[in-house]
Amino acid sequence: MKKILLFIPSLFLFTLIQAQLSSSNLPLIVINTNGQDIQDDPKIMADMGIIFNGNNARNNITDSFNHYNGKIGIEIRGQSSQMFPMKSYSIELWNSTGGSVNKSLFGLPSESDWVLYAPYSDKTLLHNFLAYTLSREFGHWAANCRYVEVVVNGAYKGIYVFMEKIKRKAGRVNVPSMSNTDNSGDAVTGGYIFSIDKEADGWFSRYPAGGGSIQYSYIYPKVTNITLEQKAYIKAYTDSFEDALHHINYQDKQNGWRKFADENSFIDYFIVNEASRNVDGYRLSSFFYKDRYSKNGKINAGPVWDYDLAFRNADYCNGSNVDGWAYQFNTVCPGDFWQVPFWWGQLLADTSFKNNLRCRWKALRTTALHPGHLNHVIDSVASLTAEARQRHFQQWPTLGQYVWPNPQPIATTYEGEIQTLKTWLASRLDWIDKNIPNTGACTDYPSNLTASFNITSFSNPLNNNDMVIQSRQEQNIGMKVMDMTGRLLQWSSVHLAAGSNTIQLPSAYWAAGIYFIELSNAAGEKVTKRIVK
Repeated sequence: MKKILLFIPSLFLFTLIQAQLSSSNLPLIVINTNGQDIQDDPKIMADMGIIFNGNNARNNITDSFNHYNGKIGIEIRGQSSQMFPMKSYSIELWNSTGGSVNKSLFGLPSESDWVLYAPYSDKTLLHNFLAYTLSREFGHWAANCRYVEVVVNGAYKGIYVFMEKIKRKAGRVNVPSMSNTDNSGDAVTGGYIFSIDKEADGWFSRYPAGGGSIQYSYIYPKVTNITLEQKAYIKAYTDSFEDALHHINYQDKQNGWRKFADENSFIDYFIVNEASRNVDGYRLSSFFYKDRYSKNGKINAGPVWDYDLAFRNADYCNGSNVDGWAYQFNTVCPGDFWQVPFWWGQLLADTSFKNNLRCRWKALRTTALHPGHLNHVIDSVASLTAEARQRHFQQWPTLGQYVWPNPQPIATTYEGEIQTLKTWLASRLDWIDKNIPNTGACTDYPSNLTASFNITSFSNPLNNNDMVIQSRQEQNIGMKVMDMTGRLLQWSSVHLAAGSNTIQLPSAYWAAGIYFIELSNAAGEKVTKRIVK
């Protein structure tokens, strides 16, 4: 017996839809606003039906709504993207009285809040998908995505990316829930989600950037729910992180910035933003979360969000360049109102952070950032959307056309867009290979050197005692300190690990003058440097 639908489009609507769309390999989402206009805010009540007959099955527009059939709240989402004719939407599953309803859709964890993202200016259709996929492969939660085709009020709207929204929940950002009584002790320490973005409703950083203020927003608890005690706690904790990072002893492993923030999450967040050269990275749509103190709750960078202008899709502020660091945006575009916090430049001056970043980068280049894997992900999306793209680009004829802020040259075909992305991404990662700090245990030893160790840096004249030595392998070397007459002042044995090593010169009691440092190993290799104090 055929199931009676709660929401049945009229035969007239079906006729309009079928003129462009009769069936698809992608799930179909049909929305009826019952004569209402979808607003930026607030959500309006509408009907939504989803046709999804399973993976690798055809979905016919005349099939019953077998995956979801009910009420939703819907509103337009986005900021600059709202100027496009193809709109992105925020959707909340509702009951008939407007209460939220949790449901698992497309095999994703049960939830009420979802996003229908419109890839209008991103003609590859996959910038967000690619960034989120990379972050998940790095080991972090990021929004899961499903490609769908959408119909609104009988009008075909094209390919959308149905995806999870950043939200506190076990299946999303898994930090503890907070009530209005969690105002002291361990309970007030987490969990929190906050962001740096344009529409700030939280607090301001004490450290302005580029003449502008860094503004924070409450994501969880929401501004309408967070208590005064919780506001005071998360602001004070973030202030402490920034103060520690700004302090002269910020590299201290116990009392520096690592006391307040999770280093690994910041490294991976940096890599996603730099691999994609996200022109909005670090300064907009930048999310952070914090667990409770009893769970070693520190500030974690992420989840990643909003990469439509990444991967060479911005014609301003060097956004399409293969070279250059995205975190140095303030130098490239000092006049832009939205600037990058001082954090990232300070982190890239931290010796251990650079060492760990180098190792993480090299490891990811053999896995998630391997060229073969990246091309496979890109090709998989291109294959999946091949049929629906014909309808999508007929509805939105943007190929070969300038859509803000597409850089030149603009490919005239989808295949050209994909090839441009692949070529740019390969070149971008190659540039990072050559320019990421080459320090620490994962240092690449210079191929043009025959000796097994090499002095790479020291101050001359001497203003600190650090000398950095690269070693091809683990070994012991002897270090002689001589005055300008050749008289031996000191000899010591130094153990070198493979990679980069920082040793301290014994210069505390040296008088002003000229000295010679001679390093040698058992194989007879010898390096001598002249130093002025």
